[in-house]
Amino acid sequence: MTSIAVLVGSLRRDSFNKSLAENIEKLAPAGVTFETADLNLPLFNQDLEADFPADAKALKDLIERSDGVLFVTPEYNRSFSGVLKNGIDWASRPWGQNSFNGKPAAIVGASLGALGTTQAQAALRNVLIYLNTEIMGQPEVYFNATTGLKEDGSVADDAKGFLTDFVNAFVAFIDRHKN
Repeated sequence: MTSIAVLVGSLRRDSFNKSLAENIEKLAPAGVTFETADLNLPLFNQDLEADFPADAKALKDLIERSDGVLFVTPEYNRSFSGVLKNGIDWASRPWGQNSFNGKPAAIVGASLGALGTTQAQAALRNVLIYLNTEIMGQPEVYFNATTGLKEDGSVADDAKGFLTDFVNAFVAFIDRHKN
């Protein structure tokens, strides 16, 4: 059994990235569970660490009990979202209690733009390297929401094989890195 924490960097109800995450979950092999984190958190403030917010503690607990972490990021202004950065800041704190330390991780993202989420993923990769995650390098997923998603939010038929290959590779990557 493999458990994956999912951090979706968009709070939008009809988020392309939320749809992408849900579709990846549906394409996963049997025995793999996904749990999507609630990233609707207070803004990180080091003054709050002494009385750590319950929602932020729940995020840390989810990451720590999971075998791997899937980051699903939109691209805003050539970077990943503040929502995702805020969640990462909470889960990596307080100092010395980084919940991401040594966790297998993968990054995917969906957008309408021609470049997909290339810049957001590159910026996020830098943060995840610092946090000592084990980042899966291939396959990369820069998902075009215009052609890859149907109106109902499901994945277009010609994209299913690619996403199935991605999730299978990620599960195998996690299994190789389990403690």
